[in-house]
Amino acid sequence: MTLKPVRVGICGLGTVGGGTFNVLTRNADDIARRAGRPIVIEQVAYRTPNPECDVTGIKTTQDVFEVASNPDIDVVVELIGGYDVARDLVLTAIENGKHVVTANKALIAVHGNEIFQAAHEKGVIVAFEAAVAGGIPVIKSLREGLGANRIEWLAGIINGTGNYILTHMRDEGRAFEDVLAEAQALGYAEADPTFDVEGIDAAHKLTILASIAYGVPLQFEKAYTEGISRVTAEDVEQADNLGYIIKHLGISKRTEAGLELRVHPTLIPKERLLANVHGVKNAIAVMGDAVGPTLYYGAGAGAEPTASAVVADVLDVARDITTDHHYRVPYLAFSGIGENADQPPILAMEEISTAYYLRLLAVDRPGVLARVATILSEEGISIEALIQKEATEGELVPIILLTHRTREKHMNEAIRKIESMADIAGSVTRIRVESLDENE
Repeated sequence: MTLKPVRVGICGLGTVGGGTFNVLTRNADDIARRAGRPIVIEQVAYRTPNPECDVTGIKTTQDVFEVASNPDIDVVVELIGGYDVARDLVLTAIENGKHVVTANKALIAVHGNEIFQAAHEKGVIVAFEAAVAGGIPVIKSLREGLGANRIEWLAGIINGTGNYILTHMRDEGRAFEDVLAEAQALGYAEADPTFDVEGIDAAHKLTILASIAYGVPLQFEKAYTEGISRVTAEDVEQADNLGYIIKHLGISKRTEAGLELRVHPTLIPKERLLANVHGVKNAIAVMGDAVGPTLYYGAGAGAEPTASAVVADVLDVARDITTDHHYRVPYLAFSGIGENADQPPILAMEEISTAYYLRLLAVDRPGVLARVATILSEEGISIEALIQKEATEGELVPIILLTHRTREKHMNEAIRKIESMADIAGSVTRIRVESLDENE
């Protein structure tokens, strides 16, 4: 028996939309065999034509809401990005009984709870594999492949722009601003790179991963977010001397007190797999209690890598479209998210414990280092390693410290006291250190 085609409307024909259009048309026969029925592009909405896409014979419009209300469309693919219009488009599609596929991590991280509730009430699917790490199927892996596991922690390089910058700072000894300008010229960074370099994009993605990993509501507003714009070439060099590589990580951990949800520059040992992910690539390490450590690596962005995930979602929708929604895999892996009052809280950053890298400039005179060590000791912070370099111009001595694990609030207080010392020039540079091994 031949099932009727699943008809798709694509909203947005930019980089990802164009890639999705081309993958769906180029691989139509293979996709139909996998889905058990043809998948047909019924309509495309776009403002600017994409010269890479031949839309001859396909309905086109400039109004995305026309796609959301088209009675001939089964699945709306939202690839316009942003928050507000995308939210209205998706909710309109759901209200009209359409299934939705999106690559919009900001939309899911900020409005996902509302969207999933609306979809549940209408009995439709919302699929979002491409929202995190482009073509890497990490959401499906977390939601289904690791379904037997209690997830202990996950950590990921989930923004290619930041990883490109840190890679070239380390390999070539260049300054952040210099490599950022190069990334913009090559198209790896936007003209306004804030979302990428200040960690907002990574925090969107981490929010989604943590919700799936631990079965809690999406809580983007509680994610601690710190960027890489203050990381210097000297920090990168000193980390290397100490046996570490600086990566911009999204980290989430399960603890007895609650869940950690944080994005920040991180020193990780050179031998770790994540330390050896370079350029614009993404990678996510996941620790499950049964499977142990796993790693998901690949292209985190780009037209066809992201389209690979979008089309895979469309294919999944085509397979499940006749299944009663009560029997489908839950959007965020767990049933009843938000209904359980005992779900673990997201911890404030001040309550989280890590080790630390500190770099400070001190006046070259006796007793300064002893006073710094005393302040750390008063806050219960012990020193693991110390490097004191030769004095710079103006008789300032660079001092680099590695500490053992301590709570963020104790480190914050220690840094406040150190910065108030008359012999300390400027602010103390602080970067967190994680080992990310099987024993964590």
